[in-house]
Amino acid sequence: MTALDPPRVGLCRIEDIGEGEARGFGPVEGYRRKIIVVRKERRLHAWLDACPHYPQGTPMAWRSDAYLSGDGRHIACHSHGALFDIETGECVLGPCLGQGLTRVELTVTEEGKVIATLPKEEKAL
Repeated sequence: MTALDPPRVGLCRIEDIGEGEARGFGPVEGYRRKIIVVRKERRLHAWLDACPHYPQGTPMAWRSDAYLSGDGRHIACHSHGALFDIETGECVLGPCLGQGLTRVELTVTEEGKVIATLPKEEKAL
């Protein structure tokens, strides 16, 4: 890894997130946002916890780890009522149609550790 590479941080172990569950991690040191990790159909998807309805992004959970809609089919912004596709991050309902969440790339090690590659633009000033 070089100084130009985005930072990577360990979040959890893969078994810490059950099927159909979402969890928030962080914010990690030097960053403003939590990272939302959702497990759907045995795959992990990760997004910054920042609803695009406002330019600075609004945290979406109404309580710790409450990121999913009532039926568990979407990521929900409980501040605005927006719903986002778990797999693509695209807004499918609400005031931010046509916008989407910022993806966070994940790697799962052979030992089952979940590692996030943090987006450069999220780094706190």
